[in-house]
Amino acid sequence: QVQLVESGGGLVQAGGSLRLSCAASGIIARINRMGWYRQAPGKQRELVAVITSGGSTNYADSVKGRFTVSRDNAKNTVYLQMNSLKPEDTAVYYCAANALSNSYWGQGTQVPVSS
Repeated sequence: QVQLVESGGGLVQAGGSLRLSCAASGIIARINRMGWYRQAPGKQRELVAVITSGGSTNYADSVKGRFTVSRDNAKNTVYLQMNSLKPEDTAVYYCAANALSNSYWGQGTQVPVSS
């Protein structure tokens, strides 16, 4: 089992920045990929950014150049630095991890972006 706890969400103005954190516990040695997804009201959950244990990253086209995913293996934590936020980035952001062919999710943190 893997437990994920997100923090750092909150209201931000368009053009502003925010950093989300996700602390993992449990069988963390088995985690091979961690990342962030988001779900806007009335829309499906979508990938935002992921990072592998080796440091490879993948981003949604809509956030490339604005968001950066990083990982601190010593702290078992993954981060999402979000810059130049737009109202369309408004969503609940979820941390996710893959371990032993299982997927785990955090409880989600809200990020409203005001125009």
